[in-house]
Amino acid sequence: MPKSSQPQPIRLVCGLGNPGADYARTRHSAGFATVDELAARHGVRYWKDQAGCLVATITVRASDGQSRSVLLAKPQSYMNTSGGPLSKLMRAERINPAELLVIHDEVDLPAGEVRAKWGGGLNAHNGLRSIADKLGTRDFSRVRFGIGRPPGKMSVADWALRQLKGTFAEEFELTVRDAADCTERCLIDGISSMTS
Repeated sequence: MPKSSQPQPIRLVCGLGNPGADYARTRHSAGFATVDELAARHGVRYWKDQAGCLVATITVRASDGQSRSVLLAKPQSYMNTSGGPLSKLMRAERINPAELLVIHDEVDLPAGEVRAKWGGGLNAHNGLRSIADKLGTRDFSRVRFGIGRPPGKMSVADWALRQLKGTFAEEFELTVRDAADCTERCLIDGISSMTS
């Protein structure tokens, strides 16, 4: 798969999460929730199964006035192996890593914070590690969805996989909208405009 150390216009937005109703409203499925928000904003009514991902297409008009199609993808393996289906989809669609944006939960950002970045470390995130391993590079764009660290002695896994209720659920939904806004700006203006 071709590699590039410079970001290119994004052709694929991949949200990370775990499939199934048990995980639908958990912090770990922040990427899925954000991709669903993007799909709703663009009137997506149909998802197809391709290469082990649920895939839909939206059209984005970039700041230069050019329109382009962007794939939205939700890998349907579990988080820790999401690089497999994603890399298959990228090969099928001839998309290189520099054209990829991954949305993921981030314990090292306070809950509610959203940041875009290009490349960098994996922060012990198994979904990112799986993608970097399968693509052979860490050079892809990310939108980091802050979930904060768990209180007290709660494990990170329990914090990330707990069903959200009440104010936690409301705050999560607000962050989903912020993450979708951030992703749209990356699609329109490029990741470089978000990280400089």
